[in-house]
Amino acid sequence: MAARPPHDSAAVSAVPLPLEEDARAFDELFPTHIQRRRFREYLAGLLLPRDRTKTLTALVGAEPITQAQTAPVQQLQFFLSEADWDAEAVTARRIEELHADPLTTPHAEGALVIDETGDRKDGTHTAHVGYQYLGSIGKLGNGIVAVTSLWADARGYYPLHVRPYTPAARRAGGKQHPALRTKPQLALELVEAARAAGIPFRAVVADSLYGEHPEFTRTLWQADIPLVLAIKPSQIVWTLPPAPESPWEAADRLRWDHKNDAQHPGAWTAVVRRFHDGHEETWWAVDLELGGSYGPERSYRLVVATNDPRTLPKASTWYLIATLPLPGTRRAAQHPALPAADLTEVVRLYGLRQWVEQGYKQVKQEVGWADFQVRSDRAIRRHWALVGCAFCFCWWAASHSPTRDRATAAPARAGAATASPLPQEAGAGEKCGARAAADLISRAHGLLAVARSAPVLAAGAAAGARLA
Repeated sequence: MAARPPHDSAAVSAVPLPLEEDARAFDELFPTHIQRRRFREYLAGLLLPRDRTKTLTALVGAEPITQAQTAPVQQLQFFLSEADWDAEAVTARRIEELHADPLTTPHAEGALVIDETGDRKDGTHTAHVGYQYLGSIGKLGNGIVAVTSLWADARGYYPLHVRPYTPAARRAGGKQHPALRTKPQLALELVEAARAAGIPFRAVVADSLYGEHPEFTRTLWQADIPLVLAIKPSQIVWTLPPAPESPWEAADRLRWDHKNDAQHPGAWTAVVRRFHDGHEETWWAVDLELGGSYGPERSYRLVVATNDPRTLPKASTWYLIATLPLPGTRRAAQHPALPAADLTEVVRLYGLRQWVEQGYKQVKQEVGWADFQVRSDRAIRRHWALVGCAFCFCWWAASHSPTRDRATAAPARAGAATASPLPQEAGAGEKCGARAAADLISRAHGLLAVARSAPVLAAGAAAGARLA
């Protein structure tokens, strides 16, 4: 963690003291005190509750149209679009701060989760905007898509890096343009960025867009980077009849006929998933052989996990490929760079991906991820970098809560009990995960609201003091 610079009163705007304390870690990245002030104002605007989307006018409390040209709005506009500061350096410092806090220190039992998110944007003048699939609406539409990475473990998650995706239609020459990057290619950049930042993780986890992309899987496999990726159940593998041709067909041959088959599960292994709210769920998983492509002794394992081997429900059956070897196999002995993982571990790792589907997207919307009103690539990237800082302030607020039990601050490892405010898995406990994510934001809202009402109360108190 970089040493925090001396407090510069000229850099402070009217932001609550907790946010001021957190923002000081970034001061040396902004050359002028005006930029340091705008940085604080932008974060405060993203964090405080608003009645409307967090556009530049909303961040300063101005009217959307009639006051769009007022000085406070234009000052933030200039800070975002023209001022001289580096968004990548801000992101790097944010990750350093997350490393340094015992509550958020990444460890080797976590997962590096890759995903893409899309949001509506009108017109075609904004960088990267085009007609494409948008995850936020679940269909094709005009908007912007970004590929993101986040680190997640049993206790929580936070964003790492982001890369905007530019559709081929926006490039001269379309798909033949040399600068064109697919989403899986951008995802590979994010994996390398996480490794360069010193982020430890047990495996890269992602959905079937990445699991079925040969370049993505091959590149990770060649670099000995463990992965647990989804594939479609209908993906065809060449086999000789009457062997199964798809993961679903292979799993279908192992279906249970009766409810009491749990007492004689055959090839299926019981996997207990534990959630922070205290409940447990028994899932069932199996390693499958499929053609010459997948198997326990192959480069890629094919794991099917489900909560009901009788019906293999679509919503709660996962078809996964993994390069983590099965314990006790010849491949496990021959690949020490890839630590072995049993079925419980593979299911646990993919369960961490649900943070993206449940809590993470909700939190991004709370903090204003898609609310920017700028057009240039640089300004959009800067907005996303500041959103990352705002979200991680929520973790800072949780870490510095007066009621927090510091004895539970050490990061949880697999299977360890925890008193964290976040559930051990999302998945079937997605409602609990969404509530916990909202609670994290609420804590930051509350801390800022209280501090804003009396921003200098007990400003000289020693760290950890309990004051009324």
